[in-house]
Amino acid sequence: MHQYLKAIGFGNVHTRKELKSVLKQVEENFTHQTIVSYHTSEDFCEFQKEYGQNMGITLCGELDEQEKFDMSYYFPYFEGSGVTTYAEIAVEKKIEREQYVGVCEDPKVGISLIFTLQNGVEYMKEKQIGFVSGLETSVTFAGLALSGKILFPVRKDEKQIKNEQEASQNRKKLLNAARSGDQTAIETLTLDDMDIYSKVSKRLISEDIFSIVDTYFMPYGVECDLYSIMGEILAVRLRENIVTKEKIYQMKLDVNELQFDICVPASEVMGEPEIGRRFKGTIWLQGYINF
Repeated sequence: MHQYLKAIGFGNVHTRKELKSVLKQVEENFTHQTIVSYHTSEDFCEFQKEYGQNMGITLCGELDEQEKFDMSYYFPYFEGSGVTTYAEIAVEKKIEREQYVGVCEDPKVGISLIFTLQNGVEYMKEKQIGFVSGLETSVTFAGLALSGKILFPVRKDEKQIKNEQEASQNRKKLLNAARSGDQTAIETLTLDDMDIYSKVSKRLISEDIFSIVDTYFMPYGVECDLYSIMGEILAVRLRENIVTKEKIYQMKLDVNELQFDICVPASEVMGEPEIGRRFKGTIWLQGYINF
């Protein structure tokens, strides 16, 4: 059973029998269907059913000549809004099934971001007509969270905000130069990191870590597409799963200058989410490549 079904309001699904009933609904009453030519005697088929605004379940598998569907895998999805990043995208197929993960590097984060591809069947179509992995294009990220905490913002004056923006711009330029092999930029970044570590260590003696760290985006655990995040809430909406009636928070966050949406069960959020406050939690990162 997929762990993140709970994130879109299916926290009451506990048994295989209940899960099969939900997946049967997706197959028989889908809201979107996509088919791509796969083998000579089979097509690859994707069913999607919405269970609330921008969220639902995707069912993928083979469709034979007799229109008989054989499920390969399924996953809950949440559609983000806008464009999160514009970068060089590499797409890789998973070993055991016809599912894809994407990889991109954004200088704002400084690490390679790995995400589950939401529009894998669309990628298969694009690949057939000549899309080459590694091209620059835009990606819309979205995150599914099982729980989270709401933190107050860090109070800053205008001068601090301006200094942070300038430091961020300088760091992006240095990171781009370092990727191109600039030895001076690499040394400058190393010295900056040592300086930051020293300053943070001194401040931790008398301050809380979340008053020093404003936002972060870090890999979490052994799964490559799980991340621990903390970011500023830019918008928040309370939605409902149309079947289970469970309440879901959908929030737009600013995390390390990346803007994307997440959804999380309202009952599992500690605190009251409001614009300007911060959300802290672990997300399963999904991405939609805008071909």
